[in-house]
Amino acid sequence: MGLQPLEFSDCYLDSPWFRERVRAHEAELERTNKFIKELLKDGKNLIAATKNLSAAQRKFAHSLRDFKFEFIGDAETDDERCIDASLHEFSNFLKNLEEQREILALSVTETLIKPLERFRKEQLGAVKEEKKKFDKETEKNYSLLEKHLNLSAKKKELQLQEADNQVEQNRKHFYELSLEYVCKLQEIQERKKFECVEPVLSFFQGLFTFYHQGYELAKDFNHYKMTLQINIQNTRNRFEGTRSEVEELMNKIRRNPQEHKRANHFTMEGYLYVQEKRPAPFGSSWVKHYCTYRKETKKFTMIPFEHRSGGKVGDEELFVLTYCTKRNIDTTDRRFCFDLEASDRPGVPVTMQAFSEEDRKLWMEALDGKEALFINLNRANAKREGSAQLDKIGFTVIKKCISAVETRDAKTCNEVDLENSVDWEVKTITSAMKQYLRSLPEPLMTYELHGEFIIPAKSGSPESRVNAVHFLVHKLPEKNKEMLEILVKHLANVSKHAKRNLMTVANLGVVFGPTLMRPQEETVAAIMDLKFQNIVVEILIENHEKIFKTLPDATLPEPISMSVSAPNAPPRQSRRQGQRIKRPLAVYNLCLELDDADSHSSPREDTPTGSMDSLSSQSPTPAFSSSPPGLLDGNHLITNSGDLAGWTTNLPGQSRPSMVSWMNTPSANPVATNTAPSTFFFPNPATGSDRAAESVAHRKARAVYPCEAEHSSELSFQIGAIFEDVQFSREPGWLEGTLNGKRGLIPQNYVQFL
Repeated sequence: MGLQPLEFSDCYLDSPWFRERVRAHEAELERTNKFIKELLKDGKNLIAATKNLSAAQRKFAHSLRDFKFEFIGDAETDDERCIDASLHEFSNFLKNLEEQREILALSVTETLIKPLERFRKEQLGAVKEEKKKFDKETEKNYSLLEKHLNLSAKKKELQLQEADNQVEQNRKHFYELSLEYVCKLQEIQERKKFECVEPVLSFFQGLFTFYHQGYELAKDFNHYKMTLQINIQNTRNRFEGTRSEVEELMNKIRRNPQEHKRANHFTMEGYLYVQEKRPAPFGSSWVKHYCTYRKETKKFTMIPFEHRSGGKVGDEELFVLTYCTKRNIDTTDRRFCFDLEASDRPGVPVTMQAFSEEDRKLWMEALDGKEALFINLNRANAKREGSAQLDKIGFTVIKKCISAVETRDAKTCNEVDLENSVDWEVKTITSAMKQYLRSLPEPLMTYELHGEFIIPAKSGSPESRVNAVHFLVHKLPEKNKEMLEILVKHLANVSKHAKRNLMTVANLGVVFGPTLMRPQEETVAAIMDLKFQNIVVEILIENHEKIFKTLPDATLPEPISMSVSAPNAPPRQSRRQGQRIKRPLAVYNLCLELDDADSHSSPREDTPTGSMDSLSSQSPTPAFSSSPPGLLDGNHLITNSGDLAGWTTNLPGQSRPSMVSWMNTPSANPVATNTAPSTFFFPNPATGSDRAAESVAHRKARAVYPCEAEHSSELSFQIGAIFEDVQFSREPGWLEGTLNGKRGLIPQNYVQFL
């Protein structure tokens, strides 16, 4: 049962039970006062902790913002640039979150602390003052009453009447004060319910507003996260390919260092010990120097360097060599020595000591020394003469291989006439194609143009890159260009079925980048450019119709630093102020969820679908649905699970658990027993049918404004361009469509549906 009400009439009786009820009300208000006092203390601690957390988060954000990754080489890929910028993006997300947290801390002070302090001071404090008055008047009233009752009846009537009037007047004052106090007690008992709870409600409103802002930030971050995960996966794939090339080069150099010396402007370079003579009592000392020599100028340079002292470098000494003579053992107590004489110090030879007899022979040969044994140092630079040639036979072989891959069935090989129709596996055929291309005297895209192809991949907008590669392809020798067109067209066909065969454009770039392009000299620096070779191949595949079917501009286009929209083009989809701009996702280069071959549902937002396996290389959980998709009908190629290996000899990560577990899932198709879902799918040449044609047709659209892509997931186009298979994107204000075989994002207000 709650508190009993205080009746005003009881103030006049002032009974013991009335006083007990008053004390109960007073005790409840005291308990409320202690609760509010403790709540205020906890609230202030919460604000202090929130500020400390915010300060720590901001410090963490500053640490992220201030660090920048360094890269090897002279440029980064778009994926690497996105990864480099990610720390700054993370910092911005934290900064935005902490701004909302600061608002929360301020709101706690304004909506919780101050109202409760005001209620405690103005209301509960006022009751305490009323209680003091009531207690004081109670003491005064009953003291005066006792004194009055003790008056003698023998007093004069006038004195007794005066005393009676004084007691009555005091009693009235006491009753009035008692009435006010009782009224105040009951008023505060009722007022405390909303005066205490309303500030707490406001606090929770502010708290959930903060969490809602965090949710909005999380939604924005989710788009960025998915794109970044794809950037990370692409970079990881390129890293795996680059690492294998680096290890291969390292092993070659380990087996024979001299055959893989880097070509540079020095005829010879390396460490030698130089004899430094001292006054007679001290003899001589031998100091290690790094020496270089240029035969055409006869300039010899020595730089003292001691590894053990932390890599201290001394002063460089340069002289012009006059002659070099081998020192015999009978003239010195050290092995592997030879003498040099400088033009400015005739008759004063400098004695050098090589690391070995072989090392001395190399130095003697380079320095034209006496008794030098001449060794061919240029054999590493000798032109590799491959057994394969870019001739009629080569074209025939490649065309037959492509035809076999694109048309053969897994069970029979009747349409293929290779070695008397032996049942070749796809992986054998594709490996033969790659081996042929790698055996050519020079790569298909030539040593001469290798550097020029790499340059546009390192800079410029997507449109300018395409234009530059377009221009360079038409500078290739005619046979090279013809063979390249055949191969790229085939790779474009493969990429169209990426949802099934996992061979996205990015993966094909990783596989064929080193096959179609390679530098003339094998160095680590050249291997670091492998990722840009992959990008060039991606550009060829995605834009093969334009590159091979149309003529380029007369001059090599300059890289475009920024996109320029038409003067009258409408603005792209705007976002509300304060919200981070969301970049659209690249949808045309992703392996989508494999739960349904014909499914057009949007991929889940919690996991990016562009990678061929789980984005965490350590995770054993498959990235795809555990249920294998059904095999296609007889119009499509059905191959066994090993066929992928033909293309993926250099494909990183193909053996990771997620891909293997998916590929090894047995098929329910009785025609192809013990096979996994198809690796490659091509339309039957006779029927021209394709699974995509069986799906519900989407609308077409025409561009009403020109647009240049600002991101690799967007399409560039001119006025009048016709888009196929147009559908609405998950990104508000954007559409997805196909233009010239490339699928990407289109600003919705730049096109008109047909």
